[in-house]
Amino acid sequence: MASNRKIATVFGGSGFLGRYVVQRLAERGYSVRIGVRDPESAKILQPMGDVGQIVPLGAPVTDEAAVTRAVEDAELVINLTGILAERRKGEFFRTHVDGAGRIARLARMAGAAQLIYISAIGADAASASQYGQSKAQGEAAVRGAFPRAVILRPSIMFGPEDNFFNRFAAMAGILPVLPIVHGETKFQPVYVGDVADAAIATIDGHAGQTFELGGPEVRSFIELLRMMLEMIGRSRAIWDMPVGLARLQASILEHLPGKLLTNDQISMLARDNVVATGAPGLESLGIAPTRMDMILPSYLARYREGGKGREAAFQE
Repeated sequence: MASNRKIATVFGGSGFLGRYVVQRLAERGYSVRIGVRDPESAKILQPMGDVGQIVPLGAPVTDEAAVTRAVEDAELVINLTGILAERRKGEFFRTHVDGAGRIARLARMAGAAQLIYISAIGADAASASQYGQSKAQGEAAVRGAFPRAVILRPSIMFGPEDNFFNRFAAMAGILPVLPIVHGETKFQPVYVGDVADAAIATIDGHAGQTFELGGPEVRSFIELLRMMLEMIGRSRAIWDMPVGLARLQASILEHLPGKLLTNDQISMLARDNVVATGAPGLESLGIAPTRMDMILPSYLARYREGGKGREAAFQE
């Protein structure tokens, strides 16, 4: 039976969204190759399938030969790779543009029936941030190499392993004040499981379309943190720093391990991160967006007074 399975290759499959996508593909009977820089990081996903069904592969998106091997005979290719901060200059381009274009080109050459590319709301060639610019350039590279590709643009994603609510909840456990910047910027948080469902829903149709994925609620940065603080039962001040001061701090923090804040992120935060009016989204794919209050309490409870896991989450 294993030899008759369709093959799906998922680049970046060991990340936050990846584990949800891989699980759904395995449940649908695909043999899943997980193309990652470090195959050891993806072995934790193997129990989601039968023996030999999920196979981690060393396939950095910068490696032409490795990507070629990873997409060989694959009917479906999904590219989830992305970074929020550069460790080395030019990494946005190498990952979001050159890497995305390479995967699309080699997937087409390998005869893949479908390619799904995860971009982001805010992808815009005219963006003030290199992240937004590179995501838009990556979309163009994907479209040029694989015109039938489906592009999904999620807003900020939430879920048990997220690096947004977990990080700020952990900070609230050790800091009296939560410092942020651009506190009035609006977000439309989307449940990671809904994004994974959207990827699956586009496998057999919607060729060449772009979808913007957001949840049912639009809230400002400050409102999201207030909601989080209420859920974990903590009273903390929220300091919306002046942009100039934030950029001064970022000029130091962006050179330290962890990249807690970069000037490019500040530029990204200056712009609302919500679904564009009239853009097809989750509902167009038959998916009812999940409310935050249906998911957040289940994993934020550990950050309440006396809870466990704060330190681990803060170090993610």
